[in-house]
Amino acid sequence: MQPARRREYDIVRQSDPLPDEFLDDVETAARALVVVWGRSAERLRPKVSPSQLRALIVVDRHATINLMSLADELGSIPSVTSRLCDRLQAAGLLVREVSVGDRREIVLKLSKDGRRLLRQFRRDRKADLEAVLQQMNPRSRSALRTGLEAFYSAANELGLPDQELA
Repeated sequence: MQPARRREYDIVRQSDPLPDEFLDDVETAARALVVVWGRSAERLRPKVSPSQLRALIVVDRHATINLMSLADELGSIPSVTSRLCDRLQAAGLLVREVSVGDRREIVLKLSKDGRRLLRQFRRDRKADLEAVLQQMNPRSRSALRTGLEAFYSAANELGLPDQELA
């Protein structure tokens, strides 16, 4: 997307096919957002992989979760998820406990360090987003928010999961 010039697109009806140039511009802008979004993950200490970060986010969303449910949400198999949790536990970010409701079940929850890591991640991510948004004029920021809200609604209508990114 060329910041110096604004492209106009001849899109008359919602059912009209979108021009390739339009899709290219949206893809370019989305890539920039993904880069800004990802910077905060790259600065995390201790270092965690994207899969580990996603697991921490899912566990945080549930407060406690069993291994099978975590594997389902991650779209993984239990043995792979178990090894991922082993690494997170070894790093001090995850705790395994006996379930209060069923003593045969082991549940996962964030450790104090795991909660601290996610708080820092979310603070950094907001700061990174704010730094870019401050470079935009208020009208553009408002238009971006309106557009992203519409994008979110359209994604939900297509059944895309909204809980994957926390």
